Amino acid sequence: MIKQCRIWWPKHLSSTEPSSSFTFLFGWFISCSSVSLDIVVAFACDESSFSGCQSSLKEILCDTSRSMSITLQDKSMFSLLGQCAACPSNNDQLFGIGVGDNDQRKYSTCRIACALNSEGMLRKRNRRYYCGCHKLDGLLEKHRQAANGSNRWVEMIYDPYEIHGRNIHCIPKLHHIHWNGRLVSQCNVHVILYETPRYGACHFSLSFWNSSKKAKIPLKEPKWIDELHQKQPLNDLDAVILAMNSATASKMVFERHVGSSRSFTKFSIICRLIGLVWQLLAVSMASLSTIFYIFLQFLHSLLSFGSQSWIYTASKRLFNTTWINIQIRCGQILFWPILLQDNDLRSQSCVGYAEKAALHKHSMWSSLAVDLLLGNLIGFSLLFNAESVCFWVLDFANDTTNELLRTGCVWLMGVPAGFKLNTELAGVLGMVSLNAIQIWSTLWFFVDSLFIYLVKGLAILGILFGMTVPAALVRDMIVVVTLHVSTLHWMISLLYSQQIQALAALWRLFRGRKWNPLRQRLDSYEYTVKQHIVGSLLFTPLLLLLPTTSVFYIFFTMTNTSISLICMLIEVIISIIHATPYIKIVLWLVRRRRFPAGIWFEIVSCHSNSVNSPEIVSLDKISSPSKNSLHQENISGRSHVLVSILHSNFLTIGQIVIPHYRQVFTRVSRSYFARSAYGVLTGKRISSTLGTKLPSTMPWMLIPYKEYWCLCRNSILACMPKCHCHLFQ
Repeated sequence: MIKQCRIWWPKHLSSTEPSSSFTFLFGWFISCSSVSLDIVVAFACDESSFSGCQSSLKEILCDTSRSMSITLQDKSMFSLLGQCAACPSNNDQLFGIGVGDNDQRKYSTCRIACALNSEGMLRKRNRRYYCGCHKLDGLLEKHRQAANGSNRWVEMIYDPYEIHGRNIHCIPKLHHIHWNGRLVSQCNVHVILYETPRYGACHFSLSFWNSSKKAKIPLKEPKWIDELHQKQPLNDLDAVILAMNSATASKMVFERHVGSSRSFTKFSIICRLIGLVWQLLAVSMASLSTIFYIFLQFLHSLLSFGSQSWIYTASKRLFNTTWINIQIRCGQILFWPILLQDNDLRSQSCVGYAEKAALHKHSMWSSLAVDLLLGNLIGFSLLFNAESVCFWVLDFANDTTNELLRTGCVWLMGVPAGFKLNTELAGVLGMVSLNAIQIWSTLWFFVDSLFIYLVKGLAILGILFGMTVPAALVRDMIVVVTLHVSTLHWMISLLYSQQIQALAALWRLFRGRKWNPLRQRLDSYEYTVKQHIVGSLLFTPLLLLLPTTSVFYIFFTMTNTSISLICMLIEVIISIIHATPYIKIVLWLVRRRRFPAGIWFEIVSCHSNSVNSPEIVSLDKISSPSKNSLHQENISGRSHVLVSILHSNFLTIGQIVIPHYRQVFTRVSRSYFARSAYGVLTGKRISSTLGTKLPSTMPWMLIPYKEYWCLCRNSILACMPKCHCHLFQ
């Protein structure tokens, strides 16, 4: 027994004047309980739409339903819902909104005229079923009986002269419902006006698009949660939202069957001009991409030829970040025509799926375009100012080497900050450090003349491959240039860590404890007197030499950590450039309605009628033309009519961008910084990479040049906007 009925009505059907007094409603019946029913109206068409129909209605509905998503087909099948007729009644009233006294007088006059016109119309037809359904003629009556034969039919009425305001000309009223052999004429009705979702305009969603993470379920759930899951839900909003998002697709499939014989093509100059422009763009982009494809294939063949040499292996290990970013960029350049093609059949059945597929399809080339734009800006700036940049970098390197490293080592060999250090050990460590710095500076003196070519090479790489590739090369070059600092830090940290471990072991000796490596614990142990004496002799010099080692270790740790932080910063910048959803940001700035995040209802009107509800009639006993044969069960109650407008909440810019940036740091654990701090204190070497996430590399593509050119051309032509040159009358 249906007690609640929600009618999801397209807003444009109420915003325009009805073209006919009778319209057929198409959509979905969605019911997940015996007391609740959702009627999602996708579109409406009048009687003239079936005049040129060659196929049967059952075939059209089956084909339309098969075109929808599998999820929606499992919930409900696309069907002929019923009909909506213009039939004013003094008993069925939905109140007007914002109607003044003058409008009320016009409203009364209009209702009188409507009643007279409707009376003439009914006299002309003069045929009704006793349940209230209209008898139609010929093929239309067969369509109605075919739909009614499935025991699902809804009869709705509207008053075309009733004034509601807010650009709402008519609101449908539920007359009765045929449902599973019974007739329900009174129940609580909620009419929800929604804007038909269209691709590129709007659609509906109950949750965030990026909410892929599932909530953590506790190990033991309370009993009331299990009881709540066992209860049958009153409605299925997910299926309703999916049906509304599929309304446009269902209408297109239906019109392709019904209106095919009445369509005609109107070629205009604008359509031909748009096609010519897209043809020229496709040919030019395909030619440019093919030239780049040939260049990349040539470089790949050269690298493959020398892949077994030690130079190739060493360079790949030294410039690992650059190598990975070049692979990512080459894969994006080679595979962009494949990723640009629309191969997702599911996106054709639902606006929500189409939006997600379009964003996924355009995210790669938008990231590539922004990266190339930034690379060209920085590349041309470096190319035109190569000499000044080269002079500034060399001057900064000399100042860092002389003022920081050499002066710092000399300062540590004396009395740094008033600390009394061991002169001999400080002298040895200082001289080793100064000699390593001098040798490395001498080697790089011969590279100074070639540095300007390196700057120009970075500029060319930025112009060709975007900003991420030269940024990765800069990061690897910083690691190579500061190799002497890393080596000195490794050497002194090894000395410091061994000294700390020896002091810790000797301290355990004095306490009578011994480390058990098998059980990973400290056990009691009785040491001999000789062991205590040897331990005392070793503990004293190690403890006294610890300040000297610690000072050098702190100095080179600070220097190496600064270099590592710069490398990590460049690594994070590269990952952020790859992960930023540029197409989503642009679309959000232009049209926020393409990013829904939940729904809400704006109540337009609400009233209740004291009637006998629900009224149920058995359809098995409507065989006799007598009204007395109608077996009715009246249960006293009150029926409510609620009219509301469906709206969407929208994502903020942070809700769009932050999930992508969160994916960048998925590999960075929260204990990374704690482990790094512990490593600094104990003398362990910390990593110079943060481990941020980069896009996955793609396999190498090797197809004939002509085939690749055709692939690029067809991909661009597939994105050509369709010129709507055919009209349905």
